[in-house]
Amino acid sequence: MVPVVISGGQFATFVVASMVIIIVPGPSVLFTLARGVAWGRSVAVLTVLGNSIGTLLLSVVVAVGLGPLLAHSKVFAVTLQVVGGLYLLWLGADALRHRYLHAQAMAQREEKRPSNISIVRQGFIVGVLNPKSLVFFAAVFPHFVNRSKGNVTVQLLLFGALFSVMAFCSDGTWGIIAGTAREWLSGSPTRLVVLRTVGACVMMTLGLIILVTAFTS
Repeated sequence: MVPVVISGGQFATFVVASMVIIIVPGPSVLFTLARGVAWGRSVAVLTVLGNSIGTLLLSVVVAVGLGPLLAHSKVFAVTLQVVGGLYLLWLGADALRHRYLHAQAMAQREEKRPSNISIVRQGFIVGVLNPKSLVFFAAVFPHFVNRSKGNVTVQLLLFGALFSVMAFCSDGTWGIIAGTAREWLSGSPTRLVVLRTVGACVMMTLGLIILVTAFTS
C-alpha cells in the first residue's frame, strides 16, 4: 500500500491558504495584468506559463533546501513563519504606499509586441524572483508539513506542485480578464488603484494570521 503523504485536512487547509495568497495582486499578478492590458489574452497566458514554470522551480529549490531542516527543527520552522509573516506585512504596506505608481505603470501601453519566447522568459524571471512566492514557500509551507506523514521534502514538493498549478489557473484567469477588458482597465487608473489597495490589505492580513499562528501553535 502506498503511504499517505498528505492528509485530507492538510490538503484542504493548504488549498485555502494558497488561494488567499494567489489571488492577491502581487508581482506576478500585476505583471500578468500589465501584459494583458498591453497586448491581450494570448500574451497574458504565455506570461502566466513562464511565471508558473519559475514558481515551480522556486518551490523545488525551497523544498530540497528546507526539507531536512524542517524535519528536525520546530524552532527553525517557527522562525521562518515569523520572518515570513513580517515580510508579508512589509510587502502589503509597500504595495499600499505605492499603489498609485503601480497603477500608472500597469496602464502603460508598449509599441512593439515581444516574441512568444521573450514573453515566456520574462514571465519565468518574474516567477522565479517573486518575493511573495519565496516567502510563501519558505514560511507558510512548513506550517502544513506533518512530520508523522513521512518525508518532509516530498510533502513540500507536492505542495509546490499543487501551488504552481493553482497559480497558473488563477493568474491565467486574471490575464484573460485583463486582456478582454484592456480598454476598460487602462482607461481608468482608479480601478487599478482599488485593485492594488485590496490586494495590499489582504496580504497584510495574511501576514498577521501567520504571525499569530506562529506564536500560538
